[in-house]
Amino acid sequence: MLPARLAAVLLLPLVLALLPAGGRCQQGDDNPGPGVRDRALPPSASSAVTAALMARMDTVSRELVDEVQSKYGFCMSSVNNDIDQTFDFTSDPSFISECNEQTQGRLVEMMCNKAEIELYLSSLGSKSIVRISRDCNQFSWAPGCQSGWACSTPEANSLANNSFENPVLSRAENCRPCCPGFFCPRGLTCMMPCPLGAYCPLGTLNKTTNLCDPYSYQITPGSNQTCGSADSWADVITTNDVFCPPGHHCPTTTQKLNCSKGSYCRKGATGENKCRWKSKCKENSEKEEIALFGGILIVVLIVILLLVYNCSDQFIAVRAKILSKSRKKAAKIAQESATARKRWKLAKELVLRHEVEMYDSSAAPEELATSSDGILHADKGNGKRSKNCRKLNVRTERFRRAYSQIDKERALQLDKDKLTLSGIVSRAAENRPQRPMLEVAFKGLTLSIGKKKLLQCVTGKLSPGRITAIMGPSGAGKTTFLNAVLGKTSGYKKDGLVLVNGKSGSMQSYKKIIGFVPQDDIVHGNLTVEENLWFSGRCRLSKSMSKADKVLILERVIGSLGLQEIRNSLVGTVEKRGISGGQRKRVNVGIEMVMEPSLLILDEPTTGLDSASSQQLLRALRHEASQGVNVCAVIHQPSYTLFNMFDDFVLLARGGLIAYHGPISEVENYFSGLGIKVPDRENPPDYYIDILEGIAKTKMRGHATPKHLPLLWILHNGYEVPEDMRKDLEEINMMHELYTVGSITRELSSVEQTESKDSVHQNVSQRNDLLNRKTPGVLAQYRYYLGRVAKQRLR
Repeated sequence: MLPARLAAVLLLPLVLALLPAGGRCQQGDDNPGPGVRDRALPPSASSAVTAALMARMDTVSRELVDEVQSKYGFCMSSVNNDIDQTFDFTSDPSFISECNEQTQGRLVEMMCNKAEIELYLSSLGSKSIVRISRDCNQFSWAPGCQSGWACSTPEANSLANNSFENPVLSRAENCRPCCPGFFCPRGLTCMMPCPLGAYCPLGTLNKTTNLCDPYSYQITPGSNQTCGSADSWADVITTNDVFCPPGHHCPTTTQKLNCSKGSYCRKGATGENKCRWKSKCKENSEKEEIALFGGILIVVLIVILLLVYNCSDQFIAVRAKILSKSRKKAAKIAQESATARKRWKLAKELVLRHEVEMYDSSAAPEELATSSDGILHADKGNGKRSKNCRKLNVRTERFRRAYSQIDKERALQLDKDKLTLSGIVSRAAENRPQRPMLEVAFKGLTLSIGKKKLLQCVTGKLSPGRITAIMGPSGAGKTTFLNAVLGKTSGYKKDGLVLVNGKSGSMQSYKKIIGFVPQDDIVHGNLTVEENLWFSGRCRLSKSMSKADKVLILERVIGSLGLQEIRNSLVGTVEKRGISGGQRKRVNVGIEMVMEPSLLILDEPTTGLDSASSQQLLRALRHEASQGVNVCAVIHQPSYTLFNMFDDFVLLARGGLIAYHGPISEVENYFSGLGIKVPDRENPPDYYIDILEGIAKTKMRGHATPKHLPLLWILHNGYEVPEDMRKDLEEINMMHELYTVGSITRELSSVEQTESKDSVHQNVSQRNDLLNRKTPGVLAQYRYYLGRVAKQRLR
């Protein structure tokens, strides 16, 4: 419904256009108003009345339609169309003829002019009554001043021509109730037509309340207490009683008809609206009955939920089968490609080395046939593969590219030892680009809570491209050391420095390229192994990375961790059995590996794994380290073989003191120089921990004891001795000998560090975009989250 002021403004240009008109304009008027259509006069209307009404209609339209368009055109597509839909009475103008008869031909004199209409419009929305004519004031109050009444003016001739330019006219003659189909405001003594959709019959006096129903206005007490029609018209909220009531339709402003069965009529309806199902719409229906539609919708939703509840496992299983079929097909194509490449390589080597001529006459044809068959098969295989590639769908093509790339990487790894320096450089250029390198150095790092020191004077570094094992007795501060490396030092008193690539800064700035594997499981039990890894990769890899590259990373991690056989198995929960504990541990590591970190921290990754699984995990970590990843892991009781798979070793003593931090290859030489020799059939790291704990007894050089091992390491590296350890210096006698042994170790270890220092810092200096990885935004991650939750709920 139009707002009150706008609706009333629309009333202004055609307030008299609703009167029956026989033509577009009267005789002698060659400039009709815009937007006014030719209207047919009923036979009962006189030509004089018609001419007067048309003149008034044209004048008002010509003056006010443009003004309405300029003020309210932004919300009206066409002013003329809106006016026609509101005031087009040509279909049934009988109420106008009847009003003209009731007023004895004075209808023209009783109609409001322009000034009176503007006065009425200015009062809309105002709390005070401002529509007062010259005959309605404190000195005189004509009968037409009350609500629902109107009067005529004796200036009939001038009114028919130019009365619209005059101010509010004096109306005090022939006062009578307002005609049906019109409304007469209080304080004005003239009539205005009700628009289509309104129902304006004569009011009925309620003797109990002395109000005119249904308009609820009160007439002035007196001898003539007759109710007229409506006293106002605006919007549907302000003048609700004027509009056609719901369940009825009003073809004219004086007719109210019941809505027939099979149709519905809303408030202000001028016609009936057919129901979609006629049997559901009773007589006088206000709106279409849609309960049946709601019932059908509920039934459909119930059926869908039942299908989801009962068939969700089948849907997921079918999808898994489709993916498995695509993977198998891609793996087969990749295997054929690898075989073709091997045959081509063999034939090429035979030709280059001229080995065909060296074979005897019996073997030569076979070998030659083999080489030529290899060439032919390679060519045919390439042609067939290119043909098949065109027929592959997008999913299979992604897997094919991933498996082909993985096969190439394996071939490069196998041929690595056979290549010359130039060959290694050329292969490295063809290989996948290395990740940004992170070198974490710490100097005098001390963490304490109150007076208790958890870490004390920890100095060293974690180098990229190397795997560091952190070991020590229980309570030595291994997990605290990892938290310090990751920058999780809130709540601690921290002293010392932690440098990243030689620069001080917060480790939280590098969190997008740092992976951390905690002791506890972080996998989702209601998802499969592949789904856990895929969700982590999609959320944490760069959003600019293509889906094919993400699939390649996923397949590479699954292959390196040996998870191919269980990739479609549920991880399992407490209630539902899934994969084994060792497999869950590998999945935890894979969740961090799939995001391609530059620094990978692992807290007891081999706990709960057998020897074979631990070695497979370490091989996967070594593969990560070969790509420049800085790997650091807390290890408990590794086997001797597993221990030697690490590059560096950090041995922590109680109190958070370092007893050794250096290469694995030099650890036995260092402790041997101190008089600690590992007995036969003893695991070195376990023996060193037993020495620190006092379980194993040994005689060290001089008067040194196992509690002096952290102090000896500080002296060995020339670090500053803490204040609380200076008193132990007096208990050590053979300092010169210890320094001599230590200097040899330093020289050996410094050679290795010097060799790798230039390459590491060169790589670090060339990569200044460590913080530029842009992971998917909040909305994308929320979409991934909804997909994950949907799968979990379906299961």
